Amino acid sequence: MRKTLPPSKDSLPWFDSTRPFAKRIEQLLRQLTRREKCAQLSFDAPGIPRLDIAPYNWWNEALHGVARSGRATVFPQAIGLAATFDTALVRRVARAIAYEGRAKYHDALRHGRPGRQYLGLTYWSPNINLVRDPRWGRGQETYGEDPFLTAQIGAAFVHGLQGDHPKYLLAAACAKHFWGHSGPEAKRHGFDARISPYDAEATYLPHFRHLVKEAKVAGVMGAYNRINGEGSCASAKYIQGLLRGEWGFKGYFTSDCGALCDLFLHHGLAKDMTHAAALALKAGCDLNCGEAYSKLPEALQKGLITEDDLDTALRRLFAIRFRLGEFDDLTHVPGTGTPPQVVSCPAHRRLALQAALHSAVLLSNPGDFLPLDARKLTCVTIAGPNATKLSALWGNYHGLSAHFDTPLEALTRKLLPGTAINYTGLEENERPDPMTGHPEVVFYFGGLNGSHEGEEGTAAQNLSGDRGDLALPKEQRAELDALYARGAKVVLVVFGGSPLDLAPDCEKAAAVLFAPYPGEAGGEAIARLLLGENGPSGRLPMTFPAHLEDLPPFEDYSMRGRTYRYLTAKPLFPFGFGLSYTTFAYRDAVIRTHGNSLRLSFTLKNTGKCDGDEVAQVYLRRCDSGSGYPATNCELVAFRRVHLKADAERRVTLTIAPEQLERVHPDGTRVFPSGETIELLAGCDSSLVNAPIQLAYTL
Repeated sequence: MRKTLPPSKDSLPWFDSTRPFAKRIEQLLRQLTRREKCAQLSFDAPGIPRLDIAPYNWWNEALHGVARSGRATVFPQAIGLAATFDTALVRRVARAIAYEGRAKYHDALRHGRPGRQYLGLTYWSPNINLVRDPRWGRGQETYGEDPFLTAQIGAAFVHGLQGDHPKYLLAAACAKHFWGHSGPEAKRHGFDARISPYDAEATYLPHFRHLVKEAKVAGVMGAYNRINGEGSCASAKYIQGLLRGEWGFKGYFTSDCGALCDLFLHHGLAKDMTHAAALALKAGCDLNCGEAYSKLPEALQKGLITEDDLDTALRRLFAIRFRLGEFDDLTHVPGTGTPPQVVSCPAHRRLALQAALHSAVLLSNPGDFLPLDARKLTCVTIAGPNATKLSALWGNYHGLSAHFDTPLEALTRKLLPGTAINYTGLEENERPDPMTGHPEVVFYFGGLNGSHEGEEGTAAQNLSGDRGDLALPKEQRAELDALYARGAKVVLVVFGGSPLDLAPDCEKAAAVLFAPYPGEAGGEAIARLLLGENGPSGRLPMTFPAHLEDLPPFEDYSMRGRTYRYLTAKPLFPFGFGLSYTTFAYRDAVIRTHGNSLRLSFTLKNTGKCDGDEVAQVYLRRCDSGSGYPATNCELVAFRRVHLKADAERRVTLTIAPEQLERVHPDGTRVFPSGETIELLAGCDSSLVNAPIQLAYTL
């Protein structure tokens, strides 16, 4: 028999780029059978040769670089990007990721491999859940504990990834996991997060709203757990009412992978997979990662869903594919000419280095022990398990780089040829005495890596992914204590994506540097910082508690006693904290109104002897907690990274938007507090101890 060829694209109206997307999508929907429609709602959508529709796999990851598809530039993990407090830098990182993704996608098409997983243009990033509790293993994937910082960094990432073309998307971002999810990982498939209306509006929702309304994020992903009894991926109240209704979200909604099966296996919200699929589709879940939507034909046959339900979801899904340029002449679509050589190109590697330099946080430096002068070092020891461990550089959801640079490699490269270097970083159960000879300094690279924290089932030594405490791994604590007892001058570099109990080290170590999974250039960045080629300028996007006992139970989703905004105990390190090799002074502050916004202006001067970056942070403090209002300690409302040469100064103006001034009622409603007196405090972290700027203002 003669094989039937697919029709020419010129004869198919959905390929006519002169017509609006909406009309082309309607033409396409009229040609699809019901079974074909059902199949297109699964993440691995099959091709339809008779209509010249290629297969498409929606599942791709780009948390801090294109992930799981081979070679890519590996930037600092998301928590490290947040530690930069630099929205312009994050936007550039995301734009680089988008172009590398475009190169991979079009290379796959050229080689006849459409529809391959992890090669599409729909990225299930960023993760904008908050670090509600430092034990959560996935906190590393987020932008920290503060909704305002998360909103600003998240929006920058979305803008960078999606591009600024008026018609097409460079790539499609997806904000996850909507909206109340931050552990525990081991219970996530059946857990019900109970969240008050106040905590929802004051903490858990603002950054999702910002990415939807301001950044126009293309996708939103639901979580595994329930929220106040509602299935996160099957709640008409939250998806249709809040997300699409109140916020006007126009993009697509996807389930987390396997989450719809949880509806009947663990949550008791559906009696079987067919009813779970119908419940989710009716609630507004357009796409299923998993197998549940394979039951949509059965649900359709039983009258649990209608063809209109299918079409509603398909319109949103095909709108994304059309905006990505799949159905148009590629010469008109941004990014389609990106060559494979852009992947891990020199410019992107330089950007990864800059991000790593800006993400590292100097926690302790008594007596200005750092920076060290490489010319004066004659004998050093390099020790600790993370001196050579790649998972301490890449975190989770990562790609692979041909340029991973470990601390051992970088320090060996930068120290003078005549410097004696003793390396003792063998496997943890085989490591010899970490102090050999009489070194002038011991560089100890410890903290966490992929074996200590991660997603459920991904941490090799901890299948839950979460941590049970805040302590350093016991082998490291024993080694460090032995080094301190012998009087060694230890420079401790701590890797990881979550807070640790470093109180003994801040008391006994010569210096402590926190490197939040710094990416492929981590070794070079750390060596530069330790040896003074660059100054540290990262700031903590999360509080380091002094004691685990200071926190509520892990399963408690109330914000009382959590994060810098509600913590009652004194932390080890406050949110926003980070030391520098220079000093800064603030003066001549003025507040002016601009509509319903406030503008705080001040002069910032570098009063030290070296160039450096200050991260100026503005916090709002309520002078009167108000009857019935839960009281925050303070709230971040503006920030800016400013580079100043030694002895230079600059006038800085930061805008506080009206929504940052609003108060949240216990019932979750927001009000602008006209006539109320507030304080604006500016300085270097949220502790606000002797804040250089403290101005009262009546709204």
